[in-house]
Amino acid sequence: MKEIILHITAGKGPQECRWVVAQLARAFAREAKDMGLGWEMLDGLAESPSSILLRIDGEAATTFAAQRIGTIQWIGNSPFRPGHKRRNWFVGVAPAPEPEALTDLREEDIDYQAMRASGPGGQHVNKTDSAVRATHRPSGLVAVAQEQRSQHANRKLARLKLAIMLEERRGQAKDDALRSQWQVHQDLERGNAVRVYAGPKFALKG
Repeated sequence: MKEIILHITAGKGPQECRWVVAQLARAFAREAKDMGLGWEMLDGLAESPSSILLRIDGEAATTFAAQRIGTIQWIGNSPFRPGHKRRNWFVGVAPAPEPEALTDLREEDIDYQAMRASGPGGQHVNKTDSAVRATHRPSGLVAVAQEQRSQHANRKLARLKLAIMLEERRGQAKDDALRSQWQVHQDLERGNAVRVYAGPKFALKG
């Protein structure tokens, strides 16, 4: 069975874009279900997350992802600023990097620390020390994962988050030799959306 993890992100967009991230993740989940695919939101359980990791699995997972990677546009009125004139909001979707493929993310360079989960995340929160803080010593980057129900799963998620952070840092440094398609969420292409949704029900256009 094929599996792909999509990173849906507001980049540096305003609160409306973070709201779109949450709504888009739900729309993708519905679309995946309609195609007979499995799905799971790995993180981004907050109401207006800056990003969400969405796992899609099934035989058509690769095709599903390919049709959604890039810039996504939502057309609608701001849910936070009544009367605001802007009606076009953009977020980015990219495949999450594979931690094992990053030569500068060695397991022996990561310190893991168990901690008590807090905030939204299910009934297990605040009852077990399932959350994990991962520190990448060479870069000083720190990632926390608490959304999964086991410490092992959160450990994997924290490492994935570190991989994303390393890719983002490379993109921000504009190191062309190391930049990847992950940069899509740093420089969202306005007017070149791969999919367009509209209205409060997030209806797909076209």
